[in-house]
Amino acid sequence: MDKKNALRAGAVTAGSTLMMLLMTSPALALTRDDGDDPGPGLSIGETLGLYVALPIVLFLVIAGLVIVGDKSRKQQ
Repeated sequence: MDKKNALRAGAVTAGSTLMMLLMTSPALALTRDDGDDPGPGLSIGETLGLYVALPIVLFLVIAGLVIVGDKSRKQQ
């Protein structure tokens, strides 16, 4: 009986997942909206700087400030 319920639950899950995939329409992302005005694209260097280097630098600055603040409190 337990195996039958598991099979039924799997069939319902697979069926609902398939229906959700069929009902979604990614083609709507290709149509432009009114007022949509995209800017120029980013180069590879700008993309890496913005999404890789800048977060690393910000992390290091914040970590450095925390370490400096912690050391100054321990010395007092």
